[in-house]
Amino acid sequence: MSLIELLAARTKWTRVLALTAVGTALITGSAMEGNAFAPTGTFEAKMIGGEVYVKASSVTKVLGGTGAYNAKTGTYSYTAANPIPTVIGKVSPSVVGIIGKPIGYDDRYALSHGTGVIWKSDGWIITNAHVVNDMANLLVVTSDGKEYEGKRVYYDEKSDLAMVKIAAKNLKPATFAATPLKVEVGESVIAIGTPVSFTLRNTATTGILSGMNRSTGSDYKLLQTDAAINPGNSGGPLVNLKGEVIGINSMKFVSDDVESLGFSIPMDTARYVIQHFFKYGKVNRASLGVELEESWSAIVGLPSSDPLTIKNVKSDSATKAGLKSGDALFAIAGQQVTSQVDVTETLKAFIPGQQVEVLVQSGGSIVTRKLTLSAG
Repeated sequence: MSLIELLAARTKWTRVLALTAVGTALITGSAMEGNAFAPTGTFEAKMIGGEVYVKASSVTKVLGGTGAYNAKTGTYSYTAANPIPTVIGKVSPSVVGIIGKPIGYDDRYALSHGTGVIWKSDGWIITNAHVVNDMANLLVVTSDGKEYEGKRVYYDEKSDLAMVKIAAKNLKPATFAATPLKVEVGESVIAIGTPVSFTLRNTATTGILSGMNRSTGSDYKLLQTDAAINPGNSGGPLVNLKGEVIGINSMKFVSDDVESLGFSIPMDTARYVIQHFFKYGKVNRASLGVELEESWSAIVGLPSSDPLTIKNVKSDSATKAGLKSGDALFAIAGQQVTSQVDVTETLKAFIPGQQVEVLVQSGGSIVTRKLTLSAG
């Protein structure tokens, strides 16, 4: 597959893994300019004659930037600092490029690449599952140009997350946002990765957080951003202006008429998956043991409180709980669910073998069933 073919404008969801080949054309575009940010802080101040006077040195200490007092005019000029270069400088050493040979390709120049983020200083790296699932001879390149052989240790296709290990010490782990994730639509964000060509490692693009709790194209909720995310950005970080990784970039929407529609796996899900990797060696995912169908409203994206319909009962525990095909599922453990994404998000709090109450409508009656969760 050539780069031109990869970037052909076709309406589709696409994982942003780059396939590269020597001699392909490089398609370039302008990055978003004029990124806005709103710094805040607490300053030393005094109330004099009913007016609040803020100490100028406190402003520059808290917000950065520079200021100067003009004694002749009695004015103070302040120039705010742009935090974006500082954030990029802080995070970039924690971002790596991952390159390897796609399984099934014989051409020595047929390579695929993506991005990763250093999780632990001893060589643990988080990336997308689709970056490394079908990649042989993994090579990890750090921001200072050092090369390491990489080994895919864990991966989970449902969440699209994986962990790669390299034999390295004293790496700089990224700072990952705490969970539950606290972000706002409209806040400035930065994506760092390896777009299009492996020579473009540690490329940074800026934008805003365009949306939250998006459920399109994934079994879990995603963050939406208009920061440029291109093939090769897969597995790279989406960062806030505190320099914290809030998401792992995973996919974008590709169409002639669509621009700047990228998606990231939020840190809530990333932490859940990584904790399971290290504790169980896999995602020990819980399941209701039934096949579900969403309502028409949920499928088309309309606001809906319609329940899901049980299409098929697949586990003995679901049968023992009294669940039947045709039942309507309203809630799990007291949480209303109206989509498959709601179900998977709710079940993140449980593991197989635990018992939950499910609220269903069965035979015209609203009833609560106690269900032992099966492995998902």
